[in-house]
Amino acid sequence: MVSRFGSAHVLALAGTVVLWASAFPAIRVGIDGLGVAALSFLRIVTAALALILVAPLAKVRRPRRRDLPMIALCGATGITAYQVLLNWGEVRVEAGTASLLIATAPVFSVLLGSLVLKERLTRTIAVGSVVALAGAAMVGLAEGTGGFTVSALIVLAAAVVQGTYHFATKPLLRRYTGLEVATYAMVAGTVLALPLVPAAWSATLDAPADALASALYLGLMPSALGFVIWGYAVARLPLAASTAALYLVPPVALVVSFVWLGEVPHPVELLGGAVSAAGVILIHRSRTAPPPRDTPDGGAPEDASDQAAGRPAPTR
Repeated sequence: MVSRFGSAHVLALAGTVVLWASAFPAIRVGIDGLGVAALSFLRIVTAALALILVAPLAKVRRPRRRDLPMIALCGATGITAYQVLLNWGEVRVEAGTASLLIATAPVFSVLLGSLVLKERLTRTIAVGSVVALAGAAMVGLAEGTGGFTVSALIVLAAAVVQGTYHFATKPLLRRYTGLEVATYAMVAGTVLALPLVPAAWSATLDAPADALASALYLGLMPSALGFVIWGYAVARLPLAASTAALYLVPPVALVVSFVWLGEVPHPVELLGGAVSAAGVILIHRSRTAPPPRDTPDGGAPEDASDQAAGRPAPTR
């Protein structure tokens, strides 16, 4: 047990948590000086350039032609759409609150696995999903005086596309390394973000130093390094187990946002975040529980080893 929790992939998950948590307050700093379009593009292109420079040294292979559609999906969702939606939402949503809403991403990832990979959507998974989304609703309602704010909905949309990214990377990580998948996705995301260049150019010329530093940090650390070590971890862990670890991001982000920006979360937001976490824990326990043994022949169900480990059963 000790060696398992001290293993490289668990350490990679811990690093991902810290890096992605620090991104939320850094985004708030960057938006103030750059705006949504410029911050989004600068973060993406910085990460892409860093990964491209590392690629020859790490012997990154060319992707297969048949994998290009899935790579494009990863770039469109987890890179371009996620950055734009999250930055747009954080114009009015506080960093800590945004982290609580983004924490629902694993719910969408698990639901996609159930729908697309033909995994059975159990009652426990369904209830856990409803509970997690109810918690997100509480967080969003706490942000506004008259109901669920548009900005909160935008951040929640960012959670949906991030969940799609987590799901879409899983088949790629069976054939490529975490660094390769991160590189492919970031380059694809950069290409898809090219329409942001005119707005990014004009905003960058007049941006203050702290905003530019924030964009550079976001590109190099949470995006480039964060996506690489996340890919390394998720390739070696069950989807439900690895995505469940991301629920540690909000508490860390709340602490960093308080220290860095002086943000104090509303009690209702904290309660909503706890409800969302409870929903994901419910989903995680359902997917990692040992399968039932009361099969007609008295043996273990088909694909029991995959189900017990929380991995999607092979499709047929």
